[in-house]
Amino acid sequence: MAKKSRKGGQGTPATVALEAAAVPFTVHAYDHDPAAASYGGEAAEALGVTPERVFKTLVADVDGTLTVGVVPVAGQLDLKALAAAVGGKRAAMADPAAAERSSGYVRGGISPLGQRRPLRTVVDASALGHPTVYVSAGRRGLEVELAPTDLVALTRAHTAAIAR
Repeated sequence: MAKKSRKGGQGTPATVALEAAAVPFTVHAYDHDPAAASYGGEAAEALGVTPERVFKTLVADVDGTLTVGVVPVAGQLDLKALAAAVGGKRAAMADPAAAERSSGYVRGGISPLGQRRPLRTVVDASALGHPTVYVSAGRRGLEVELAPTDLVALTRAHTAAIAR
């Protein structure tokens, strides 16, 4: 996979982190429709990629600690499974404002990469079944494609079955 340079102002903390790590990645831009019902579904459709390869980044509160779950847009985050994956008891979706403050990104553009304050992260195990996956590059209408093993390594994540 060829690395794409930051052209046209596409540089985000996520792409900067990828460049600093010197891992192969490709940036994919598309025209975001503010009326889209699902950011991830919109990305999959616009890029012509199956929803199982496009992953959404969700921030949850697990026992009082913000935690990132990265799951395919074709499914949903299983909060009980996320809590169990990090040794917690209870999980709920985080307040959107807290997720934005912590990550430095806006909702619909939260990337698991290059977050303002790195959070513990769990990537759904299904990611490892694909040669590459797509995650937000830090802005609505901008995705980054990379190897799932690189995603796991750069986010210091572990993998678990957290999607349903």
